Amino acid sequence: MPKRDKTNTDISRRIRNIPPGTSLESFLIHGRHFTEKWDFRHHIIPPQSSSVTYRLDRTERGAKGFQEYASGQAHKTHPIYIYDRLDEPTRGMLEDELAGIEGGDFCVAFATGMAAIAAALGVVLKSGDRVVAHKTLYGCTYSLITNWFPKLKISHTLCDMRDPAALAAAIDDSTRVLYLETPVNPTLELIDLEAVRKVADRVNAKRPDDRQVLVIVDNTFATPYCQRPIELGADIVVHSLTKNIGGYGTDMGGCVIGPHELEGQVLLYRKDFGAALAPKSAWPILVYGLPTLPLRLRRQMQTALEVARFLHGHPKVARVVYPGLENHPQFALAKRQMVTPEGEFAPGNMIYFETVEKDPAQPHNNIKVVDWIARKAYTLTLAVSLGQLRTLIENPGAMTHAAVPEDKRREGGISPAGIRLSIGIESATDIIRDLEQGLAQAD
Repeated sequence: MPKRDKTNTDISRRIRNIPPGTSLESFLIHGRHFTEKWDFRHHIIPPQSSSVTYRLDRTERGAKGFQEYASGQAHKTHPIYIYDRLDEPTRGMLEDELAGIEGGDFCVAFATGMAAIAAALGVVLKSGDRVVAHKTLYGCTYSLITNWFPKLKISHTLCDMRDPAALAAAIDDSTRVLYLETPVNPTLELIDLEAVRKVADRVNAKRPDDRQVLVIVDNTFATPYCQRPIELGADIVVHSLTKNIGGYGTDMGGCVIGPHELEGQVLLYRKDFGAALAPKSAWPILVYGLPTLPLRLRRQMQTALEVARFLHGHPKVARVVYPGLENHPQFALAKRQMVTPEGEFAPGNMIYFETVEKDPAQPHNNIKVVDWIARKAYTLTLAVSLGQLRTLIENPGAMTHAAVPEDKRREGGISPAGIRLSIGIESATDIIRDLEQGLAQAD
């Protein structure tokens, strides 16, 4: 894979036809004004396409469109639209912007985040290959790797990727992918992407081009506003667009962002497996989600720090993990790795904490606190997902990570008393008041 310029934080260097020095915030609002996907220079808001199939004026044009798609050229200039599942303009504009802000050569959007994860892994892995993943993973990702991949004779190893030596020891000749989340869902551990890249480079120095180990990073928690893994050494980035990038909890989506060598395979995977993001879902992410991403996250991070500090000093709270707290065990890494394109510290809007329990295996207080919040809190909502305007709370061990066996949850640091908070844009004072009343229910 080609080396990437880690200092390339100027968005105008990566995207043509925008003024030099343009900030990410301005780009996400105004885009490129003109795109080969669709000439919408007279529209203030990009239009939404609503056609499954497209008129072709001659057979030759249709044949050329299919040939370009099969060869991975469909996302180049002046695309030929044939059928929504292949390519269409609204989704294409969203993909252009996502590739630009993550620093990738291409982006392919999918119907869900899990469809994107399956595609990123699916285009690289074949029978006999191995995935080495961090020991703590989102429940559905864990299920994909441990339940479904073995049916395809794709094996896996889980290790602590915070330890480069442990990661290196887990890699064998069959390993093709190093897969991780950072920050980790839900424990908010951080993994040093530059250290992972160094391990991969040492392995790849002894391998042919077609057996290189690829680094795939789920950047959903951080978003490209807070962290850009490709600049730090990742080969491929995946996102659930349903979360912070979408921002409003109205539409599902996912994406794969990576180097041009893989674009054709990812496009063909989407075509054949049929998980394309609908243009009606792509449009609100493009028009509402991306333009407000910096504004939302700045507010959410300010509030998250206040909430984390409150929880850290509470007698009913055993432990608080937030990358913005100085007591985070990897605070120095957070300050180096989680930064905006302008270099400002950006620790995200997610908090993980554990309630004090007489018996940690029987989370009596945890249930009392969360159930009270579900019934009576005003600014906290018991619900899965994250990255919305509302503050969402959930118990990962019982909910989002229930697919992970109990012993593996414990190994991964997911306590039965753990609570995951996704901070919204409400007043920090109101959120803290609801948490204070909820924690008062604990013994």
